[in-house]
Amino acid sequence: MVLEDHCVYVKKAIEQITFFTLYVDDILLDGNNMEMIQTTKKWLSLVFEVKDMGEARYVLGVEISIKSF
Repeated sequence: MVLEDHCVYVKKAIEQITFFTLYVDDILLDGNNMEMIQTTKKWLSLVFEVKDMGEARYVLGVEISIKSF
């Protein structure tokens, strides 16, 4: 958990990182390992009733854009 924000959780492995961001009843998963993200989504669906909305385009009114470097 990020100490400054109790709604952002981080899972780190050697070269992998996953961010779990919670706002009211919305969850945003992000990270650099799709397998870890899929595993987290599967676990969430076993514990909670979830609806996968696909890739996020906007979060709290902010547009998400992906740029390659």
